[in-house]
Amino acid sequence: MNQDWTPEQFAQCARRLKLVLTDCDGVLTDGGVYYSKHGEELKRFNIRDGMAVERLRLLAGIETGIVSGELSPSVARRAEKLQITELHLGSKDKAATVKAILERLNLNSREVAYVGDDVNDLPAFAVVGLTACPGDALSEVKAAAHIVLGRPGGHGVFREFAEMVLKARADAGAL
Repeated sequence: MNQDWTPEQFAQCARRLKLVLTDCDGVLTDGGVYYSKHGEELKRFNIRDGMAVERLRLLAGIETGIVSGELSPSVARRAEKLQITELHLGSKDKAATVKAILERLNLNSREVAYVGDDVNDLPAFAVVGLTACPGDALSEVKAAAHIVLGRPGGHGVFREFAEMVLKARADAGAL
């Protein structure tokens, strides 16, 4: 946790959550992109992160969404498989995208978390009530995040965050 945050503060925020948004590259993937001689883009996703999406939805009623600056068919396919309806690709202004989501879903910032790893995620951090980043995020992002997770991007970091949220809710009798 960020030095300014206590476990009690995290637990309070976790209990209010209705939506967890995440960047894709560097969080759900390791940030690597693969191209074949035909130019097809491939990304590697961690299956445990997919289970985190399901566990948040089924155990806590928390929906998830992806906000990515990239226009990637691989991300769209992954979101479809995970039944993620809040998919926002090609977002060059992540704060505006997140604000629009909050307004459309009638959520306040305290009901939303965001997981990101790079400087283009920082504007989205300012719009939500709880922020987290992978352990290998850029130093500026680590300094801004409420929670710095132990795992690197693409290696179950979203699952790590989801399990922290679920544990906090279970400890409060909210599951």
